[in-house]
Amino acid sequence: MSESGHSQPGMYGQGRRRRRRRDREPGLPGQNLSGPGREREYNAPREHGTYCHKSTDGSEEPPGPVLQKTPIILAKPPGERTKPIQSAPVSTALEKPIMLIKTREEGGKPGTPPDVALPAPGPGAAKLEREGQRPTQPVYQIQNRGMGSTASSGSMDPVIGQTKLLPPEKMKHSIKLVDDQMNWCDSAMEYLRDQTDMLVVGVIGLQGTGKSTIMSLLSANTPEEDQRAYVFRAQSQEIKERGGNQSSGIDFYITQERVIFLDTQPILSPSILDHLINNDRKLPPEYNLPHTYVEMQSLQMAAFLFTVCHVVIVVQDWFTDINLYRFLQTAEMLKPSTPSASHDSAGSSGSEEGSEYYPHIVFLQNKAKRDDFCPRNLKKMHMTMDKLMAHSHLKYKGTLSMLDCNIFPGLGRDYLETEVNLFLLPQLENEGEDALTRGGPGSTPLFSLLPGYRGHPSFSSLATKLRSQVLAMSRCQLSHTILTEKNWFHYAARIWDGVKKSSALSEYSRLLS
Repeated sequence: MSESGHSQPGMYGQGRRRRRRRDREPGLPGQNLSGPGREREYNAPREHGTYCHKSTDGSEEPPGPVLQKTPIILAKPPGERTKPIQSAPVSTALEKPIMLIKTREEGGKPGTPPDVALPAPGPGAAKLEREGQRPTQPVYQIQNRGMGSTASSGSMDPVIGQTKLLPPEKMKHSIKLVDDQMNWCDSAMEYLRDQTDMLVVGVIGLQGTGKSTIMSLLSANTPEEDQRAYVFRAQSQEIKERGGNQSSGIDFYITQERVIFLDTQPILSPSILDHLINNDRKLPPEYNLPHTYVEMQSLQMAAFLFTVCHVVIVVQDWFTDINLYRFLQTAEMLKPSTPSASHDSAGSSGSEEGSEYYPHIVFLQNKAKRDDFCPRNLKKMHMTMDKLMAHSHLKYKGTLSMLDCNIFPGLGRDYLETEVNLFLLPQLENEGEDALTRGGPGSTPLFSLLPGYRGHPSFSSLATKLRSQVLAMSRCQLSHTILTEKNWFHYAARIWDGVKKSSALSEYSRLLS
């Protein structure tokens, strides 16, 4: 054995037999082991399991023929004795020999004492890693010390792990899903993710009913904010004065709770028709008259929402327009067929019409008056809407209730025999208008501080209750497979292309003209 503590290849068996033979031989003539200058102190610094002799003058000499204990010699199996292992030196203050490497048979057993300082990771540690033995340090420490090449391939990069933990990017305003030329836009793809827990809410309604304002309040804004900062732009005062429309096409917005909101241009809009007539805008070749083109645009958007949305909100600002219900039934008739659902998902979707998909319909009575909140008038409204939608397959009842919101505390669930998905929202009041209803000219300061009687809860309170009920609706399966957000985007793009090329819509357009 050399002074560095490494055994030479092939010398394992010969070294041990030679030392045992020397132990049995008597001392040679003329050899004085205890003479002056030759006193040897048996000192064991134990460098890598070897024993060394040290003379009285401090100089180290090779180990002599007399050994009191058999040394522990560690070596590789014969098949791996190509070159010696270079390991880092260990402190010489230890009293016992240290096992630096283990054979393959003992690879799964703990071999290093807990109180022994481990050597720094070097070529020896990398060799152990390559031999398949479990490292003596945690894997993440080895990676941090530059041993990523020898670490397990299944470990995750910390940068990638931190990226996955980041919250999704928050949208500041809505973007176009379908532009004013009725072309599909791909800009919404960067905000979508590969996860299936999502809710899609769309809205349709006549011009000036407050669709964009309602969608902004349901998605990201509050009534106290400035309407110019809403995610869906509402009508400005200038547009209201000239009778124009603010929204065009379909606008897209997704919240951090993964709720997708789709705001559409007004259906059967007179301002869009006026723009087509006065600006001499060229119509597509399949349409002959401007009013036919406007009606077909509205039917295309309604049929599209009936196919790709979980909830469709129908906004109206007065009760009620018979033509609106006729339009909804026409869009339901022209809706593209849904891919057949599997047997497992058919029961969970709650559809009683086989594999055809139909969304939840919520009728929102916006800008409601005080008389509309009268229980007697409320009951008449529910009965009228139930008769108008009696032959529809749309889910217009059973999923939303104003009685559950404690808006009418004196009414029970049995008061409304046929309760449809109807919700009332009053006029969005301003601070100045609300102050005028607090008291008359001769009212005392005490009564002037109290809010005036409205006959219904405040707009903010009702908007919050509406939002909680809409977001709590069941999320039925839209197609035969469970869609992620990105899959829904591609599915919606195919549905929109199919709606524009639908033979049923083309035939209906020919009948109108």
